[in-house]
Amino acid sequence: MMVWRQPCYILILAVGTAACGDGRPQQNTPSRTPAGQAAAEGAVPFPADPAEPHLANLQKLTHGGENAEAYFSADGSQLIFQAHRPGVTQCDQIFTMGVDGRNVRMVSTGKGRTTCSYFFPSGDRILYSSTHLVDEACPPPPDYSKGYVWALYPYDIFVARPDGSDLHRLTDSPGYDAEATMSKDGSRIVFTSDRDGDLEIYSMKPDGSDLRRLTHEPGYDGGPFYSADGTKIVYRAYHPETAEALADYRALLQEHLIRPTVLEIYVMDADGSNKRQLTHAGAASFAPYFFPDAKRIIFSSNMHDPQGRNFDLYMINVDGSGLERVTRHPDFDGFPMFSPDGSKLVFASNRGAEQPGFTNVFIADWVDDAPPGSLD
Repeated sequence: MMVWRQPCYILILAVGTAACGDGRPQQNTPSRTPAGQAAAEGAVPFPADPAEPHLANLQKLTHGGENAEAYFSADGSQLIFQAHRPGVTQCDQIFTMGVDGRNVRMVSTGKGRTTCSYFFPSGDRILYSSTHLVDEACPPPPDYSKGYVWALYPYDIFVARPDGSDLHRLTDSPGYDAEATMSKDGSRIVFTSDRDGDLEIYSMKPDGSDLRRLTHEPGYDGGPFYSADGTKIVYRAYHPETAEALADYRALLQEHLIRPTVLEIYVMDADGSNKRQLTHAGAASFAPYFFPDAKRIIFSSNMHDPQGRNFDLYMINVDGSGLERVTRHPDFDGFPMFSPDGSKLVFASNRGAEQPGFTNVFIADWVDDAPPGSLD
């Protein structure tokens, strides 16, 4: 099965988890057991691959189900992520855990479908998107008779305390508001919305005020993250280049769908100016994240696979030079994020899956001065 995932999105091309609003069919398994009982807790060592010299001391943090989009707290001690764990959740919900894989706790409501979670830099709040106000049940899968598509579910963005209490709705625009992340100084939230009739990137203050639209090109712009200094935003985009492709995109958008077969990585200034396309692979490149020095970007792509089935991690300079392949495992690797000090990399992978389609969260020490590898 092909999985990628993502609006925050996973490519459901061989993965199992549905990150930030992908179109993966959901299993409606009743939630009757406390979060964390579906799988063992705690990090376990995972065999190193000599072909992946940037990754040392690789450890597997989750052990079953579909876990992805794990993002560090500002102090580097915790991760927030989304997961679907049969027997625990009906569909994707938000969890937190320590960087040692322990103290797994569900912090979303357990209702509807959630995606794209993130810690406030202050550590006293979290944000994520959820459909639970529209319907407490899992939303239905998209219509795959139209090909491989993502569903744009009616998400709104919410903020809560780290334990999930004191939940407040931040957006109330009909349609899709998701893929939200935050600047390191806590002054701005950046997210994706279809509120103006297209999938564009917006920013706002943490209380939802001072809304600003940052992108205006026809097509999909999403998955945004700020650089550590808050001056730049990296994102993924699909801008149809022919009238036929644009008509297809707009027709699907009217049905709250998107076909994510080609995505390129872009960078822009935090105010939406100075947009630059970094990749030109004609592939599905997604989940970009800045290195702490803001001079490089790490992302996931299937550019090496002619069949488009496997995703690996890549790194590239902010000027588009120096493309380097980071992972080489035959299973999916995606959703990379560096710890605040740049010493560790967390990512999601199908490697070592307990069952086909299971996705787990991994963490590794980052070896920056490893010899560069080929792109093959």
